[in-house]
This record gives sequence, C-alpha cells and structure tokens, in this order.
Amino acid sequence: MIPRIHRQGRNTARLLAYLYGPGRREEHTDPHLVASFDGLAPDPGRDPSTTLANLAQLLDEPLHLLDEDSRPATHVWHASVRAAPGDRTLTDSEWASIARRVVAATGIDPDDGAGCRWAAVRHADDHIHLIATLVREDGRRPDHHRSAKRAQTECRQIEADYDLHHVAAGDGTAAKRPTSAERHKADRLGRQRTPREELREAVRRSAAGAANEEEFFDRLASAGLLIRRRIAPSGDTLGYTVALLGDRNAKGEPIFYSGSKLAPDLSLPRIRERWTSPADEPAQEPALPSVTGPASARRRATTAAWQALLIIGQGDDGVIAAQIAAAGEVLDALAETSAVHTRHELQAAAAAFERASRSHVRTARGHDHALHRAARDLAHSGPALGRGEDGATTAMVIDMLFFLAVAAAHWHARKQHAQQAEAAHRAAAHLRAAYPAAAGHSMALLHQQGSRLAPTWQRHHATAVRQSLPELADRILTEPGWPALAATLDEARTAGHNLPALLNQAAARRELDTVERMSDVLVWRLRRMADLPADPQNSRSPHARGTAAVSSPQRAESTKPANDPRRRR
Repeated sequence: MIPRIHRQGRNTARLLAYLYGPGRREEHTDPHLVASFDGLAPDPGRDPSTTLANLAQLLDEPLHLLDEDSRPATHVWHASVRAAPGDRTLTDSEWASIARRVVAATGIDPDDGAGCRWAAVRHADDHIHLIATLVREDGRRPDHHRSAKRAQTECRQIEADYDLHHVAAGDGTAAKRPTSAERHKADRLGRQRTPREELREAVRRSAAGAANEEEFFDRLASAGLLIRRRIAPSGDTLGYTVALLGDRNAKGEPIFYSGSKLAPDLSLPRIRERWTSPADEPAQEPALPSVTGPASARRRATTAAWQALLIIGQGDDGVIAAQIAAAGEVLDALAETSAVHTRHELQAAAAAFERASRSHVRTARGHDHALHRAARDLAHSGPALGRGEDGATTAMVIDMLFFLAVAAAHWHARKQHAQQAEAAHRAAAHLRAAYPAAAGHSMALLHQQGSRLAPTWQRHHATAVRQSLPELADRILTEPGWPALAATLDEARTAGHNLPALLNQAAARRELDTVERMSDVLVWRLRRMADLPADPQNSRSPHARGTAAVSSPQRAESTKPANDPRRRR
C-alpha cells in the first residue's frame, strides 16, 4: 500500500474535474465516490443530477466560517493511496475503509467530531484519491504535520490487516521520483524513462571512480550532457546542474537539474567526499601493478570486493556504509564496460543497488579507496570482450559482487533499513541472473578438463575437499560443477599450492553454504587466490594444452626432479 501526499492546491473544483475526467491519457475509468466525510456526499460519477460544482461547494463550505483574510491561500489537500503491484483488486467498501483510516491517521479527519470535509474518488482498480478542505468544521486548521509519514505508518498496518504485499518503509534518503508531469511528458514523447532518471544514471556513472573534480566534469561532457557550473567569486565551483540536449520547456530552454535533485549523494559536496582520505591513513595509496586491460581491472575489482566483505563483517558502521556506497561505483563501472550479453542484467543490478548505497548512516569516506580505485580501473580499462580472459574475469567479479550485495542486504536488514535491504537483494538477483552468461563458456571448458582427469587424481582432489570441508564435501562432490572444481584444484596443485590450505582459505569467507553452486564459487575464489588464469584456455595445465597428464599422484611424484623440494624424502 503506497500513500502519496501531493502538493496543496487552491481550487477544489479544478482537482475534482481532473479526478472525474478521462485523465491525461484516457486512463480514468468509471470515476465515482467510495467514501466521504459524512457518507452522504453527492457523487457526480453515479448521480446524473449532481454536478462537480455541487460536490466542490459542499467540501468548501467550512471556508465560509473564516473571513477572506483568514482563509488559507492553499486550502485543497490531495493524497492518493495505491495498492502495490501484485496485490488483489480491492472492493469499493474496502477502499472506503482504507480512506477513513488514512484521513484519520493524517489528522485530516481525526476522531474528535470536527474534522475536515473530504471525499475519496476511485477511477482505477488499484488506487483512490483523497481530496479535503484544510479548514475543520469548527473553523480551526487541522493538525496534519508530517502527514506523509503518518500515512506510511497507517498503510503498514493496513497491509497486515488486509493481507496485502508489505511495502518497505522509506527513510527519506531515496532519490526523488519523477513527477507526474515528467512521466506524462516522457510517455508523450515515446521515451521509456524521464530525463530525471536518465540524468541520474549518467551522473552516477560519470562519478564512478572519478579521481577528481575535473575528471568528473569531463565525463559529464563526454556523456553528452549540458553542464552549468555555479562559480564563487574566488573561482571555486560551488555546484552544478545538468540537462539533456533534447529536453526543453515550453520556451525552448533546456531543463536543468541540480545533482542534489537527482539523488542526495550526487550533490557536488557529497561527490567530493569520495576523493578524501581518512585522517588516520596516509593519502598516498600503495603501489599496485598497473592495469593492462579489462581482465586485470576485473581481477583487481574482485580482490577489492573480497576485502570489503571482511570489513562489512567486522567494521564500524561508517566504514561499512562507505564500502557499500563504493560498491555501487564498482557496479556502475562494471555495467558500463561489460559485453552486451551481460550488460542488461548488470545495468539492472547497478540501478537496483543505487538505493542500497544510501542510508542515514554517514559514510566514512576514504576507507573505501580500494573499491573506488577498482571502479576507476574498470572505467579506464575500456570495454571488455565477452570471451577469453575478459569474459572469465567478468564471471569472477560478478560472483564476488553477488556475495558483497548479499552482505550489504544483511547489514541493512540489521539496521532496519528496509528499502535498502530490499534493493540490495534485488541487485543480488540481477547479478545471479548475469552470472550464467558470463561464466558458461569457461565453466564448460573446465568441466571438460575435469572430466578428463585420471580417476586417481579425481579421487585425490575429492579427498582434499573432504579433509578441508567435511561438512560441505558431500554436496560439493555431487554438484554438476565438481569436474570444473577438480580441474581448478589440479591446476593449483601443478602450480605448487597446498590444496587443503587453499580450500580452507577460500571457504572461510561469507556464507558459502547458502549459495546454489558452491563448486562454482570455489572455482573462482581458487583461481583468483592461486593466481590462475580465469580463462582455462590460457591455463598452463596439461589438460588445457591438450597433452597427456600424469596418471596418478605416485607417478607425478616420480617425475619430479631429484632436487625438487616438493619430492618426498
């Protein structure tokens, strides 16, 4: 149940004309009253002898209790209450009861016998409109302070009483929704999204991983946006506004939006916080190997997400909030640079996670430099291919970001951030949907390699899994992905790694037993930790090269040089 308090108006008859009219797109059907302040108000929709003027006059009658100088300038209160998508169609009597509860909860018509005059109009299956005159029957003004929050609280109880979908409560940190006028304009022009939504996404992507202010504004210009900077006398930039090239008002002028009107964290001061360093850490980042392309950028992003998982598990709230916000930057940059077969789901994941990246917990910026740097590397490394090492490392980072999104959802849930938790879960679902397209080719090759392993080696690796992960081993060994994991373990063994230690380290992080395919998760974690190529075609293992592998652990032992420190004494 979704209530919305609209802007107060001056003309009761004009609002009634809209509610009883055909709508801006002929969407209003059978407009009629379902409830009113006394249950006896005339209904212009069902009674041919009644006019809209009759109903408007009845609702405005309390205005005459005041002299003209005392009357409120905007006396028309307007709200709507909408059922959530998927809810059953409510009857008129159910909507009438809901209307009475909402006007009582908001202070429009409390149970004191002298409330405002109001009416509830239904012109669609899924919602009603409430209209009221903001003067009580005793001539006083109603106490409707914070009516939006009070309506939300009452709607949560209505959902429980009527067995309706539970809508997550907001906390005031969500991005501003498009207005009705913006939505109608977009529909009229045949656009799927409003300019506000397009600009929000473009600014968010431009800010993702930007190193400084000039780079941020350069990215905005490269995205084709019109930009206006607000400059102080000192020459410093105080703020900015952006517009789409084709979005103009009736005078033909571009319609500009400030960053703060797009989302609370897109104002220039909030974006600048991303470029700060924590007071207790040096501003200079440690030297890292240079990023040579999309694949190495994705490996670095995977490592940064792995480190963020540890922080979310044990850090303080401000640092955790910063990690979650920076994870949104990584998702934005990943979606922008990924191949077409994963781009749609990754864009949906980034869009969903945008809501999870903000809460009332103040972010301790500067502690998120690893993820911020990862987002920058992704943006600068350019578009990734959908195959080879680019494609395989995309699967690797998607797998890790899924766990990061789930961890963010759990943290938000513990903090009772209902909308953010739901958004993080939706982002995780999109990442899960993107994974098969990214991982399919590489996992198929690894499955083939694992299936060709000598039975002795297969048993050897199965024993390592049973020793390291005794509680999970039975499930892992029966999963379809086990051959791919066996092939990865064989590559790690060939590279000289201690398999039990590697498995223990890979399984020690974050809810491995809650995922659908543990073997897939272990494949990507092991390949990253053991520094194995993500794409098995780049592997140095005998099976990947198409040559014969040694047939058993014993023969492998005998083929080692006499001076090999790994040979048994």
